[in-house]
Amino acid sequence: MTPRDLPLIERLNALNEECGELIQASAKLIRTMSETGFTPVSRMEAREHLIEEIADVSVCMTALHDVAPLSDVGEIITEKAQRWEQRINAGQDPDARRKMMEEAYHGEAE
Repeated sequence: MTPRDLPLIERLNALNEECGELIQASAKLIRTMSETGFTPVSRMEAREHLIEEIADVSVCMTALHDVAPLSDVGEIITEKAQRWEQRINAGQDPDARRKMMEEAYHGEAE
């Protein structure tokens, strides 16, 4: 039996748990980078923990292949990465940022 053989509700519960742990690991790494954030672990330990949690989430995502095939997810990842890049670049150009904010508020321009 593999994780893919588990009932969907169990796979979704595992994803929820692992996403929560990923958030906590990310927050801990951020604390190691802050002058005021206290954590008893080193930045290297926090980074290693973050990588472990990313792997756990990836395993859960793979187990959801019947709900969200990785080929479909890959296409959306490409779109989202492009949108993120546009937002980063728009943040450096006030006119582009204003246009993007207007489109977000009023919908895509036709």
